[in-house]
Amino acid sequence: MAKQRRRPVRRRDRKGGPTSTRRKSCPYCREKVEQVDFKDISMLRRFISDRGKIRSRRITGACRRHQSQVARAVKRARELALLPYVAEGSEHRGGRGDRDRDRDR
Repeated sequence: MAKQRRRPVRRRDRKGGPTSTRRKSCPYCREKVEQVDFKDISMLRRFISDRGKIRSRRITGACRRHQSQVARAVKRARELALLPYVAEGSEHRGGRGDRDRDRDR
């Protein structure tokens, strides 16, 4: 007798599972803001991680239009020294740059 081949089981997205949460609405659309202001530092800090990186749409819940405006506003605020490029207390963690340090000694 020949072996029967098993078909791969299709996994479908389960509704109501632990990961399915309601999508966050855009904070700027909720307040009906047309343009993101680069001088509004308190609002822009919501969109920056503790290490100083701009958070993604998936995390912030911003719509596509406002997320691109936020990115532009954060970059502009950084250039005008309203926001830091890197977080205040961040120290060097020892990434790829540490490989050559042993060779110099």
